[in-house]
Amino acid sequence: MVDQAQGLRELFQTRQPAEGNHTTRIITVTSGKGGVGKSNFTLNFALTLQRRGYKVLIFDADIGLANLDVLMGETPRYNLYHLLKRQKTIWEIIHRYYDLLYIAGGSGFQELLRLSEQDLEHFVNEVNKLNGHVDYIFFDTGAGLSKETLRFIIASDETFVITTPEPTAITDAYAIIKMVSNMNYDVEFRLIINRVSERREGKLTADKISMVAKQFLDLDIPALGYVLDDIHVSKAVKRQVPFTIAYPHSAASKAVSELVDQFLSAREQTADSGRGVRSFLSRMIRLLQN
Repeated sequence: MVDQAQGLRELFQTRQPAEGNHTTRIITVTSGKGGVGKSNFTLNFALTLQRRGYKVLIFDADIGLANLDVLMGETPRYNLYHLLKRQKTIWEIIHRYYDLLYIAGGSGFQELLRLSEQDLEHFVNEVNKLNGHVDYIFFDTGAGLSKETLRFIIASDETFVITTPEPTAITDAYAIIKMVSNMNYDVEFRLIINRVSERREGKLTADKISMVAKQFLDLDIPALGYVLDDIHVSKAVKRQVPFTIAYPHSAASKAVSELVDQFLSAREQTADSGRGVRSFLSRMIRLLQN
């Protein structure tokens, strides 16, 4: 039986680093409050994107409640902590699930705040090896605007804000956008409305947030789309299998597929492929040192 490390080596050997202007694109996924389905959305969106032929990696960056591995029914042996302590290389802490790559959460991101300059340089050199080997890296952050989440938002190429039509979720999602805007950071936000009862509800919710952001913040916040409320999602969670795998023909799975198509269509219409891993790390380190 081929072991995990050997399988990953073979996977990366088939992919040469990107050349020219094509670089790895970094996307942060966040939400104003917990319980809106952020991690579940991230996992299933990434899986669907991977099935379109792209190489995708997820960092579970929710420091307090890392749970991507639970949604997959996985028990990863290594996480970012082992890289920071120089016990493992970047390739050795990457796990594979249906060819989706992920790095498990843990105390690793807290350790980032306490690294020496030498250890920080080692971290940058290791993570920078991913550039060009994957097309997209998703950082699944904690809910709310913590200092850690703010750093990911600012350093990324774009940020997905997940909300539901509930008033408290809408208010908290807008609060994140407002707080980042008031800090004068130029961030590309996209809205995803989760658990909508019908398409009209999703559109009305997105329009409400976009209108307020335009009126009071002078920001254009486009909506990527919405995901219908679907009993198959909770069933999949209980089975610890992503719903796009467990129930590929469900309403939620079809909605995520449409979102991926819209996302890729938008990417084709712009020459901006992202600033790359090293640029992301440079911005992140500056924020860590402030």
